[in-house]
Amino acid sequence: MLKVLHDEVTGCRKCPRLVEWRERVGREKRRAFRDQDYWARPVPGFGDPAARLLVFGLAPAAHGANRTGRVFTGDRSGDWLFAAMHRAGFASQPTSEHAGDGLTLHGAWVTAAVKCAPPDNLPTPEERDACAPWVLREIRALPELRAIVALGGFAWGQLLRLLREGGHAIPVPQPKFGHAVEVPLPGGLTLVGSYHPSQQNTFTGRLTPEMLDDVFAAARRAIA
Repeated sequence: MLKVLHDEVTGCRKCPRLVEWRERVGREKRRAFRDQDYWARPVPGFGDPAARLLVFGLAPAAHGANRTGRVFTGDRSGDWLFAAMHRAGFASQPTSEHAGDGLTLHGAWVTAAVKCAPPDNLPTPEERDACAPWVLREIRALPELRAIVALGGFAWGQLLRLLREGGHAIPVPQPKFGHAVEVPLPGGLTLVGSYHPSQQNTFTGRLTPEMLDDVFAAARRAIA
């Protein structure tokens, strides 16, 4: 099922603005990557089909996953994320540079709410909703799932909407996003919030390696 989903996601052209942007970035390129072929397509999820943990981000970076074709790969956010996942035992190595670098995930799956790189890293509500069916199918294709780490407020809000749509009982009032917030749901699924490992957060010290380690320690407890 995940292989079928992979093929369908990578062929998607539903959102004209995103298609135009991802492909233009792939043609114009960043000077540091001018000799590389950009992926410039939707970026599917990646990881262990038997995952008990889902890591849920916002969208591919224009010169990160939009270039490499693997989620959170080839940019600073991915450097922080996979280093933390390696320390927590979810990743085989602490770096994620390109799709053939040997990285494998253990008990974890990583994906994003929006599958194409958006201009200014800001998808529209319509683009977010166009990707919702892909994410719902991903979640349903991970039957061992026990915990989800939402990276940032956008991912948190979209995740709660998707889970409600998928039949999960969401507390009322809806849980507010916060770093290291844990929300157990009926049925044995736990949500954990984390600041996104963007440069805006990591360069300013809003997110530290220790804070990210705390999030994955909470996720590890939730799936034990």
